[in-house]
Amino acid sequence: MTIESLSLWWSLNGPGDPLEPLAGDHDCDVAIVGGGFTGLWTAYYLAQADPRLSITVIEKERVGFGASGRNGGWCSALFPAGPHRIASEFNRAAAIDMYTTMHEVVDEVGRVVAQHDIACGWRKGGTVHTARTAPQLARAHEEIAEWREFGFGEADYRFLDRQEAAAMVSAEGVLGGAYTPHCAAIDPLALLRGLLTAVLEAGVTVVEGTAATSIEPGRVTTERGVVTARHVIRATEAYTSQLGDGVRAIAPIYSLVIATEPLPDEIWRTIGLADGQTFNDLRHMIIYGQRTHDNRIAFGGRGAPYHFRSKIDPAFDRDDSVHEALRETLEMMFPVLTGVEITHRWGGPLGVARDWWAGVEYDPKTGVGAAGGYVGDGVGTSNLAGRTLADLITGADTKLTSLPWVNRRRRRWEPEPLRWVGANAALLAMYGADANERRSGKPSRIADGINQLLRG
Repeated sequence: MTIESLSLWWSLNGPGDPLEPLAGDHDCDVAIVGGGFTGLWTAYYLAQADPRLSITVIEKERVGFGASGRNGGWCSALFPAGPHRIASEFNRAAAIDMYTTMHEVVDEVGRVVAQHDIACGWRKGGTVHTARTAPQLARAHEEIAEWREFGFGEADYRFLDRQEAAAMVSAEGVLGGAYTPHCAAIDPLALLRGLLTAVLEAGVTVVEGTAATSIEPGRVTTERGVVTARHVIRATEAYTSQLGDGVRAIAPIYSLVIATEPLPDEIWRTIGLADGQTFNDLRHMIIYGQRTHDNRIAFGGRGAPYHFRSKIDPAFDRDDSVHEALRETLEMMFPVLTGVEITHRWGGPLGVARDWWAGVEYDPKTGVGAAGGYVGDGVGTSNLAGRTLADLITGADTKLTSLPWVNRRRRRWEPEPLRWVGANAALLAMYGADANERRSGKPSRIADGINQLLRG
């Protein structure tokens, strides 16, 4: 498999010029393991905060090899824990602060894109959550009611009736939905490449082809030498499970994506998405889509199995049954796409914390920090992680360092085989819940129970 086959984005952007690997032992102020969005955003804001810092980013493969270069291209304000859940563990103010900050994240990424003239197809068209069954429509109403309870008005979240939803995205059988402006459709690898250029220009050292074998206070041991640093940051997301005791910290769950051929104007007049909206529907098994900057639909979703002992393998990036199910779902949503060529099929692991709550950690005594567990919402959330880690490392006391995902104690995943049994049973249950809702027209109680178990 070639590097260009990793995703549509790698195909469109090309392989790029590889960076040199680590050339023996190395000293720096900050060592960051992982050359994805978390690692580069952290380096970017650190270099801004204190240009005197020597910063080294260590990447095992190529920058953007993981989820950062393979995702569906949503830069959103989504956070795995909803406002009710945050308020129940902390308080109402903490929930409001978290989501107000997440809304600001999208504009902050847009600001960086504009400042550095990054050609990543940035279109802030928001997200349409379509409802195509009665239970989905009920969830749209419930979602809007929750936002109103926490003081967020129509400028942030609003209900769509049938006509309003269809005007944005003309999905088959649409009954209504919900809309938020807090999302941009992007080419994620192009964004990451632009960010890479910015950090290199700021004096950050980035090495590729350098596998870290252990992360400890004050040092990162790699296959090519030891990096000694006062601050050591793990930014490895799903690949955390492959490092030492990380196997129970993060579970790598696969998400798969397809992309159509570029579509003609007559098809787009039927589908909509004229303002660059991202879209999904409110089923339990997550799906997500966007109109790409070259007029394709990139469409992805969960559904691939969790692999025993958190195994990650390139063979798992493609699953014929899941990719075919995505194609069938896309054609059911948009019958006009029946028979359209699917030109790209790909996938990869994303990082899931046991309690479905992303986190940022930093211990000033050891100088060790980490961020991740984004549950597939990492393009935007990683920006907030990078800014927060920069504040924590430099000792700045800001509103970011007091948010309810900072240094929060998270549950660890169960040991095998319980993790394998539970994760895949939950997957089958969500499939069953969606099928039952389509047949009965009534909300699934099974899905609610599974969600409580997973997040409990």
